[in-house]
Amino acid sequence: MPHRSRLLIVEDEEPIRVGLTDLFVYHGYDVETAEDGPSGLTKALSGTFDLILLDLMLPGLDGCAICDRVRAVDRGQPIIMLTARTADADIIQGLRLGADDYIAKPFSVTELVLRVRAVLRRSGGPDADVARLRLGDLELDSRSLTGRRGTEEIPFTRREVAILDYLATHGERPVSREELLNKVWGYARDCGLETRTVDIHIAKLRRKIEADPAAPRLLVTVRGVGYRLLAGET
Repeated sequence: MPHRSRLLIVEDEEPIRVGLTDLFVYHGYDVETAEDGPSGLTKALSGTFDLILLDLMLPGLDGCAICDRVRAVDRGQPIIMLTARTADADIIQGLRLGADDYIAKPFSVTELVLRVRAVLRRSGGPDADVARLRLGDLELDSRSLTGRRGTEEIPFTRREVAILDYLATHGERPVSREELLNKVWGYARDCGLETRTVDIHIAKLRRKIEADPAAPRLLVTVRGVGYRLLAGET
């Protein structure tokens, strides 16, 4: 039998939780739910889910805290945050803590299903053949999701490594946000998606690989075009 992806939905509002459960069961997923932060964390740490849909505002423990705890033990777990449109600071914090993407409430169920499918498609690891990257004085092992700068060990998420691998294999040219959303996140080129996910992930990466993130020399912006990685492969 084909593998049925397992989703964990952590959402305290019952109508939304039930509606999302029905939606994804209808689309062929196995679904488990949690209605508060502590129970959501316990289930999320079980490591048995292909993707976690995680509300930010939860009783007992918020979504950012859960994301942080999950990332401490599993940097590859796909996570999509659910958030209110006005919670800009929470969106940024959630992505900085390692969420793969976010979707704002109220959301289109069609868009949500497409985003879940896209994240799941891309969660098997970087597509590039690059195993190691030399990023200035940092060496990144794509397979272990770990960078080393001297004796310092720096953890990376699977999404961060996928971005760097894709930019490295196209280092001769700048890569647009739209291309990254298509090739790394798996979204259709013509989906008209408005998201700051790419920019926030780039900012996170610069804090990890650049000597001065405010004046990047490795992961640079080509104004009006996109991003380029000026680093050699080893």
